[in-house]
Formats: sequence, structure tokens, C-alpha cells
Amino acid sequence: MSAVRRLRAGLRGWGGVGAMAVLCALTVIFALVLPVSGTRGEGSTGTGGQGVARGTQARTDACETEGAPQDQSLSPSGSATGDAIERIRKNDFITIGVDQNSYRWGYRDPNNTDEKAELEGFDIDIAHRIAEKILGDPKKVRFKAVPTIQRIPALQDGKVDMVVRTMTISCDRMEQVAFSQPYFETGQQVLAPKSSTVKGYDKTLTGKKVCVASGSTALGRLEDDEDAGKAFVTPADIVKVPNQLDCLVRLQLGEADAVITDGALAASQAAQDPTVELTGEPFTTEYYGVAMNLEADDLVRQVNQVLVDYLKDGWQTSYDKWLSPTLGKSSTNSRPPTPQKYSD
Repeated sequence: MSAVRRLRAGLRGWGGVGAMAVLCALTVIFALVLPVSGTRGEGSTGTGGQGVARGTQARTDACETEGAPQDQSLSPSGSATGDAIERIRKNDFITIGVDQNSYRWGYRDPNNTDEKAELEGFDIDIAHRIAEKILGDPKKVRFKAVPTIQRIPALQDGKVDMVVRTMTISCDRMEQVAFSQPYFETGQQVLAPKSSTVKGYDKTLTGKKVCVASGSTALGRLEDDEDAGKAFVTPADIVKVPNQLDCLVRLQLGEADAVITDGALAASQAAQDPTVELTGEPFTTEYYGVAMNLEADDLVRQVNQVLVDYLKDGWQTSYDKWLSPTLGKSSTNSRPPTPQKYSD
């Protein structure tokens, strides 16, 4: 029996949050070292590298003057071809960076002792649909666990073909990677113990230890507010961790007083631990997109076509299965709007 399987067996029956908390500690060790699933050989996808700084998607300065970043992806095309699509078809699989610790988004059931337990969740459903449309088989995916802070480097280094991991589309990130059109709408929100005096993103956070994931838009918002002189949280009170679930662990251990993250993720964390809750209203509007290498225009176009079709047939079914228990039966506030335009 493997070490991971023995761990899962030992955690069985302990409860979702406790098991997930321990398993998340392994993520930093295994992420980008071992493939999460799949039987294909290791190796780079061959897409770009650290020196790849060119791309056709708008850079930050242009992005900020051309409208909302979620409206600046490339137009959909199910027949687009190029180096990225040709490589994927030659390999006969897609390497996709995902999370394996985000409850209901990308995770393994900690109570499942099967060593081959599949990843499951809302993001995982999207990954399988992309593989089905591009390669004709939803199982032709090799998943890799990617920490929040490693999502962009994984794409630039060619370790993955794309990232489907609750990644917010932003102008800053569009300097480094290309995004699909949005597939989910959310916003930053505060998670805190039910007994806490924290009431949201306001002065009740003053003097509190606030946990955020490195490389997250939550951290970016805190830094921007600090620069603008309107921060509720000082840099000394920010607790940075590699993965978002680590924040829930810090909260449980008393090493943080609150967590700031996407409301959609926070709701799933609250579902894992009945002692915490979302507090205050969302204070941003953000959109998740599939991230790809800057030079993979052909792949971006094909993924956009997949999403156009998926939002019509498949998205709601996946929402009902994975997210309605935490976000509510109505998906109105989560379904992304149709892009008002495309960059071309």
C-alpha cells in the first residue's frame, strides 16, 4: 500500500475538513513533482519557457484602456490549428494544471481509500470537456497539482498546456499568460470564525492576522489598498501561504483571524468547517478563466469554443452537482456574462 493510500485510509471517517487539512500539507511536496493522474510519461509540454515574453494578447497598459479584461480573449474557433494544438494531438493527451485540495472545485474525496481515486469537482469537469472536444476522449488528460503561486510559472515553463484552477482573469496576469473567456463569476470575500468580531472587508479587520494565498488576487488587492493608503490590513498582519486551503488550516490553528479569498472558494471552505462562515458582502467582481501560454493562440480559440458550447450544455449540470450545496440552487450570480467583444 502506498504512503498516500495509507494516509487516506488512516483519515477515513475523520471528517472532510480534518482530512483535507492534512492532505493539503502534502500539496507543496508533491505539486509539480508528481503528476496527479494519468499514465503518460513525464516531460515538458514544450510550450514556451521563462524567456517567452511575447504574445498577441494585450499587455497591461493596453488592457486597462480597452475595457474589461474578461472581454479581451481571442474569438472562439473549433477549427483553429497551430503549434499548441498540433503538439497536443501528437502527444494524444493534454497536461492540465489543477488544484487537488479545493473542495468541490478540484479535489480527491479524503474518505476514498482507493489509490486511483479520481480528481473531481467543477474545474475538473471543465478539464474533461476540453479534452473531449479537442482529442475526442474526456479521459485524455494528465493532471498536475499546481500551487496558487506556481500557476503562471507552470505555463511559462511548459510544464502544463493550460491551468484550470479558479484563476481570476486580470490585466496584470495577461502580461504573462493568455486567458480564455470567463467561465465563472465571483468576488473577494472574508471568511472568519463565527465567534469572530470580523464583519467583512472593513475596519473590523484592523489588527487582525489575515491569511491569503501567495500569487492570489486577494493578496494583490491588499497590496493595492496599502499603496493607496486605504488598507484595513497592514503588511505585518498578512499571512501568506502557498495554497488557499492552507489558510483554512491556519484559521483552525489560531494562526490567522480571517481569510480573504474568492467567495466561491470560501463557501466551499465554510462547508468543510461548521465553525467558520462568510462575513460581509463580496467587495470585488472577478471572473475565472482557463489560462494558457501567451503564444498558444490556437489553443485559446479552441478552448473558447468549448466554453461557448459548455455554457449552453454542461455548465449548469456541473454547477448543480458540485456548487449548489455551497453557493445555492440559483446560479444567476455565478454564471459569467457573454463577452461583449473579443480582442480580434
